[in-house]
Amino acid sequence: MQDRSAKTKEGVHARAPSIDRGPRLSNRARERIAGYLFVAPDAIGLMIFVGGPMILSLSLGFFSVSGFGEYTFVGLDNYRRMAGDPLFWGSLQVTILYVVALVPLLYVVGLGLALLVQANSKFNTVLRTLLFMPQTVSLVVVGLVWQVLLIDKIGLFNQLGSAFGFGSISWLGDPRFALATVIAISVWFLMGFYMLIFLGGLQDIPREYYEAARIDGAGPIQSFFKITLPLLSPTSFFVLLVSTVTAVCGSQTFDLIYIMTKGGPANSTSLAIFYIYQQAFLFNEYGYAAAMASVLVIILMAITVLMFLLTRGGRFTYG
Repeated sequence: MQDRSAKTKEGVHARAPSIDRGPRLSNRARERIAGYLFVAPDAIGLMIFVGGPMILSLSLGFFSVSGFGEYTFVGLDNYRRMAGDPLFWGSLQVTILYVVALVPLLYVVGLGLALLVQANSKFNTVLRTLLFMPQTVSLVVVGLVWQVLLIDKIGLFNQLGSAFGFGSISWLGDPRFALATVIAISVWFLMGFYMLIFLGGLQDIPREYYEAARIDGAGPIQSFFKITLPLLSPTSFFVLLVSTVTAVCGSQTFDLIYIMTKGGPANSTSLAIFYIYQQAFLFNEYGYAAAMASVLVIILMAITVLMFLLTRGGRFTYG
């Protein structure tokens, strides 16, 4: 009986089908899946909190919204109104001037400061802290302080100008100076941030390249144009892209305009983002504001794509 039961068990084990576990994932596939899982929460958050409002804003451009829950489909009326709105086109012109002036200034000043403080020393550490310190202050406070400093006749800058024989200048009240003043304050506020970005890029460049160039007889200027700038191409592209987005629709831009000039005088500092805010929250023209915001986003996307194409994704070429 024992032999018969043993044979029966052996037969059952022999006939038992093998479990097919399926094809195993390679290490590369596992790493890719893990990467997607790590990115998924952020991607879902962007889809819900960024993509959703963008789609809503785009759809609102085809409606007349009163602000009291009444939606009336108007088709392309908001866009036709925009095409004939001189204030909107004026705000776009002011925005272009602001971007064309601010972005190169931030690039040059940020890179120059990074080159100035790149050496590791106690003095440079303190200087970096002082240059970055404006970023730690609320923009509301920054705008109010600069308003006090630039007050006509009794402001610090006008008092210094009077001491040197210059007349009083209405820095924020004269259309000739208001936009330039806002640009200068924007550069002062943002330069520390871009200095740190450039500083990180400079510290990633191996020192051996400069030593080899020095042995070959290259001077500081040649090393800058042949080594520093080419190897800073990804950093430069990031700075140009982020500063452009900030200048067009960044909160820093809006906050300074709102606190210091309210778009004046004579709409000389009325950027497109501020004009959109006025239409939405002062005149309750939410549909019209949404249409203008959609156009502004499309323009910004076109600029971004153009920058990618011209620089081949951030890979600048130097002669």
